[in-house]
Amino acid sequence: MGQEELMDKIVELEREIAILPEGSITKKKIKAKEYYYHRITINGKRTENYVDFAEVPELKAQIEKRKTLEKQLKELKLLIVPEEDSENEEEEQLAFKTTVRVGKQLKSQIALTKRYRKRECIKELREYIFGGPLDKVFIIYGLRRTGKTTMIRQILTELSDMEFKKAAFIQVKSKDTLADVDADLRLLEEKGFKYVFIDEVTLIEDFIEGAAIFADIYASSGMKIVLSGTDSLGFAFSKEEQLYDRCIMLHTTFIPYREFEEVLGIKGIDEYIRYGGTMSLGGMNYNADTTFSNSKTAEEYIDTAIAKNIQHSLKMYQYGGHFRQLLDLYEKGELTNVINRVVENINHSFTRSVVERTFKSHDISVTAANMLRDRENPINIKAHMDLDAVTFGIMQVLDILNKEEQSIDIEDSHMIQIKEYLALLDLIMEIDLESLPEVNQKSKVTVITQPGMRYAQANAIVENLLLDAKFQELSIQERQRILERLLNEIRGRMMEDIILLETKIAKPDKKVFKLQFTIGEFDMVVFDQKTLTCQIYEVKYSKEQVPEQYRHITNEEKCAMTSHRYGEITGRYVIYRGDSAEVEGVRYLNVEEYLKSL
Repeated sequence: MGQEELMDKIVELEREIAILPEGSITKKKIKAKEYYYHRITINGKRTENYVDFAEVPELKAQIEKRKTLEKQLKELKLLIVPEEDSENEEEEQLAFKTTVRVGKQLKSQIALTKRYRKRECIKELREYIFGGPLDKVFIIYGLRRTGKTTMIRQILTELSDMEFKKAAFIQVKSKDTLADVDADLRLLEEKGFKYVFIDEVTLIEDFIEGAAIFADIYASSGMKIVLSGTDSLGFAFSKEEQLYDRCIMLHTTFIPYREFEEVLGIKGIDEYIRYGGTMSLGGMNYNADTTFSNSKTAEEYIDTAIAKNIQHSLKMYQYGGHFRQLLDLYEKGELTNVINRVVENINHSFTRSVVERTFKSHDISVTAANMLRDRENPINIKAHMDLDAVTFGIMQVLDILNKEEQSIDIEDSHMIQIKEYLALLDLIMEIDLESLPEVNQKSKVTVITQPGMRYAQANAIVENLLLDAKFQELSIQERQRILERLLNEIRGRMMEDIILLETKIAKPDKKVFKLQFTIGEFDMVVFDQKTLTCQIYEVKYSKEQVPEQYRHITNEEKCAMTSHRYGEITGRYVIYRGDSAEVEGVRYLNVEEYLKSL
């Protein structure tokens, strides 16, 4: 391992250690009852905080993990080849209270990011760093593994040698206080530093209440302050309170297909459906491990990146006074699990609707038709009856799943508040679902902005459904056919959602929605309220061109109703996986080309 790679590994370990709790767990017996405490030492003073019994195993595991990583870190630091450098000697004389990197040490930390491709949103950070003086701080926030820290390192590589000498990177750890960071910022200001990047700043207990000092004291005096952190909900709260009108916010959670292909070097809508949502796939550009490779890793991500994000931010905000309806769940130690369930239920509902539609609307009727066709052939009749039994078995499993979800004790007020926070984290977005001729019949479709998460959980549900005993009686060929059919239907529905989501985000001045009729639907309508025109779309998970695909968007009655309500139809499109073409006045658009054009 080279020195640059070694430094990068050390930095990553230090960052992981920073968000893990230190100290130890002690047990005390009071009146025959056992109580647990988290013991830590801060600035030479030992403190003990009560820990609920249910939280002890997880806290203990995190402390042990920290100790293991600290041991690895110590071993790696022994491998560093010391270099004599007059600049280093000067840097070592600065008595920082937190972990601050400047000069050569900082250069080693960012060296490897030079070969990474850059996300498009870095241009907003670039405008802030290289633009004129502002009395605002710049906040990079988003869920884990969406490129926040990498973006900071990349912008540091763009500084000139003179500018780089005035740059500092502060890595906040769980024991650091706002006073510690403030002291280091004062010292950096005295030494003439102009660019300060503070990572994991939301770990500071009183960050939300004291965030104004970054803008009021340092940014207003000409220093460029960039903040980033894991608890992105905390930034949303601080923007509404202490940093109101004094910050520029950059969201990183949503990663469109275009960036997935261009930055990670991974091509194809299927790959985006399976793994899209984080920057952790693609060894040539980012980390090699895959966040959504299976349902277990997806659930771990939901638990750590989303559920604990919300819980930690609420705990830190207004000293825990913002839990509202969620306070009872938090006090019982159930909030993390409930948030996790809400996310899972959104994905389960999606999967259930796809499976129900697949079997109820097609397989049963096809089975019946085929039985009539083959009524003279007893062997074929038996095959169709077996398949019909499988359909019935899978629908029974779905009924069980329905009952399990209904039995989860989550009140509507909990669900509404949690979904508000998921929207603030950019994890979910709602797409309008309108109807004709019943114009007052409106609803919404909830789309997950990280498709890999949804696919991992949907895939696990399908695999569980197909463990049904009746299904196992079928031949391996039939089992494979049904599995592929279900997964294709799921990918098809996800492709629809991805197109709706990305079109809505890319065209904020247009109204983007699904349109249902008494029979049939338009998968997407893009309505221009200024010109009173619209475009209508069908989305097909297919590489073939078939007239059946565009029967709805060429139906005279449906088009007449649409024109009457949304104006002249200026384009009819089918978005699919094949090559772009035009057939009978309908334009076929390749899905990857369409998404990259947005």
